Amino acid sequence: MTMTIRHHLTDELIMAYSAGTLPEAVSLAVATHLSLCDECRAALQAHEAVGGSVLEGSDPVAVSDACLKGALALIRTAPAPDPVRPAPDPVLPAPLQDYVGGSLSDVAWRSAGMGVRQAVLKTEDSATARLLYIPAGMEMPDHGHRGMELTLVLQGAFRDAGGYFGRGDIEIAFEDTQHTPVAEGSVDCICLAVTDAPLKFSGLLPRLAQPFLKI
Repeated sequence: MTMTIRHHLTDELIMAYSAGTLPEAVSLAVATHLSLCDECRAALQAHEAVGGSVLEGSDPVAVSDACLKGALALIRTAPAPDPVRPAPDPVLPAPLQDYVGGSLSDVAWRSAGMGVRQAVLKTEDSATARLLYIPAGMEMPDHGHRGMELTLVLQGAFRDAGGYFGRGDIEIAFEDTQHTPVAEGSVDCICLAVTDAPLKFSGLLPRLAQPFLKI
């Protein structure tokens, strides 16, 4: 079955990913979407081609004689790459498999209440990445944002004021976004959610639980 992706990355995110300036968690969300989306991969290749042209037109910069020796020494002493790769997973694309240590069955889920589960992935502290498991038909708490939130659908779908989001779609929310996502259809929804600041929940109970859930 062909996957139709309607919600894509912004040019700003693609450019920052190409330049390597994104926080690790945001970069993970971008890389995972890119692994699913032909359109955004083509846009990334275009940005990288422009960057390559700029480098080719730049004046050469002299380096010290020790530079090559240092680089070769790092190559010789670097640990050998692990030749064992996880088997393909129908839900988790390859960039995510590296973070969970295998397939969906290896995810260390923790209850977030009302049947919702989450797994916080280990990334640097400037942004947080988590997998969310939301039962079909479940309405998530209404919330706003203190920063940016990226939500990439891996299984099932959800709907909110921004529209319908199915597998491969990514929703990009900012400080002016207020929404109440609902897992739509008969299939439980699994998402990768990345935030660079705590959410602003409207309800009292989600606010009380927020310090424990780290969201």
